[in-house]
Amino acid sequence: MKDDVWKRDEIASPCVKLCVVHPEERLCVGCLRSIDEIASWSRMTHEERASIMAELPTRAPRLAKRRGGRMARLERQPD
Repeated sequence: MKDDVWKRDEIASPCVKLCVVHPEERLCVGCLRSIDEIASWSRMTHEERASIMAELPTRAPRLAKRRGGRMARLERQPD
């Protein structure tokens, strides 16, 4: 019952503590939010947070694009 005092009806942060900003997309690779969204999260309204949370799944493909790396080199090697 004591814990009920501290419960608030708000959308929790999507942070997964993997805070790295993608250099091109300018989104956190962990939670997919922009730096501005992360910085202002605590001051956002329920509606603003809900809007961002609804949009996050559409952002993931933007970070899935790879420029190359080991897999690209392996694919280029002749058999």
